[in-house]
Formats: sequence, C-alpha cells, structure tokens
Amino acid sequence: MEKISERIKQLDWDIIGESLHNKGYGLISNLLSDEESEGLKKLYVKPDGYRKTVVMERYRFGLGEYKYFDYPLPEIIQTLRTELYPHLAPMANLWMKALKMDNQFPSTHQHLLKDCWQNHQTKPTPLILKYGAGGFNTLHQDLYGDVYFPMQAVLFLSEPTVDYTGGEFVLTQQTPRAQSKAIVLQPKKGDVLLFTTNFRPVQGKTGYYRVNMKHGVSELHWGERYTLGIIFHDAIS
Repeated sequence: MEKISERIKQLDWDIIGESLHNKGYGLISNLLSDEESEGLKKLYVKPDGYRKTVVMERYRFGLGEYKYFDYPLPEIIQTLRTELYPHLAPMANLWMKALKMDNQFPSTHQHLLKDCWQNHQTKPTPLILKYGAGGFNTLHQDLYGDVYFPMQAVLFLSEPTVDYTGGEFVLTQQTPRAQSKAIVLQPKKGDVLLFTTNFRPVQGKTGYYRVNMKHGVSELHWGERYTLGIIFHDAIS
C-alpha cells in the first residue's frame, strides 16, 4: 500500500474543499488501512508517549477518556499533521478573506507551529479518545490559545455496528438569529473527517457572514469506540 503522504497528495482536494466550504466538513473515505487503524488503537495502552490523560467526567466534558500525545509524535501522526495542513491552509485563508478577517495562515505546518510557540503554545494537541458503553462527548471547540487553525481532523479507528453502536459524530451550527442545526455523521473505520474548529463563512444576501460550530459525540449504546484527533495548532497547557 502507498505511503500515507502519497495517498493524501492524490486526494481530490477541490471536492474536499467544496464540502468544507458548503457544509463545514469533508469526509475522506478509507484513508487509513485496517492495519494502520489497529496500530493506532494499540498506542492507547502504551504507558509512554503521552503528556496528559483526561478522564472526561471529572471535568463534565462527557463520559470517556482521552490522552494527549507528547513530542516527538508517532510517525504516522506527524505525517498526517504535516501533510494535511498545506492542503487546508489555502481554504482557511479564503475563509478569512470572505469574513474580512486579518488572519492569514502560513503555507507550511512548521511555520504555524512557530506562530504558536511565539504565543507560548508549545504543547502538542493530537489526542486519542476511547469511549465505552454510555460514553459521550459534550459539544465543544478545540481552541487551546489565541493562535488556532480553523480546521481539524478526526480519524475513525473503530467500525460502527461491529465494534460499537451509537457514538455518532455530531456537529452543531449556530446561525445568527436562528435556531441551531445539528449534523449527525457515522464515518467508518479508516475514514478521516475534516471539519471546522469553531466557525465557517456562509453566503448571505449581502456577502458572507460567520456561523459558529461545535462538535461532540452522541452516547454509545454498547462496545468500544476509538478515534484520533489531529488539531494543527499547539496548546498553552
């Protein structure tokens, strides 16, 4: 099987970008092999390589557990973070222009990290999450500091209806002066979902306006669900 960096280059980024722009998310099917998904799941039980473990119910974040990786990141996670970013940065800059915001993101991920580090955001943010029966994740945004990239990714490492039921990925969109819209997705094992970190532009009658978005996970009915989050900016803590 081709290296994951080559698979990323061969994706139809025009279609992915159109979906991100129109919906706030874009699905990449079968980016990871079954072997790669299983290898990432096995990292969860390793005692080393993590900087922080969060038991979600302690902070009223939901019911489940996640671990933040420490530097140096595992090779596949480093590759995903580095190789996905250059395809997303031009889209992010178009969003900033549409919303008349001053932010412009650099073309390489290393330069984004330099911006983070200058703002004292030096902690890596990729994380692996595990949910059991009854587990869920409340609606939230992954910002971590003043420097943040407006798109992120989640890798699905378990197969719905085989490894677990329930546990849908949920996005909510809050349009100004309107009720919230819920988007419910159930990607398959090996899929990667790209989605907005906190907002996206929407075309209105007089131009683009900003709609805020959050994401979370609905309650699992049974089984175990593993995912891996790729956030491109680093954190203060």
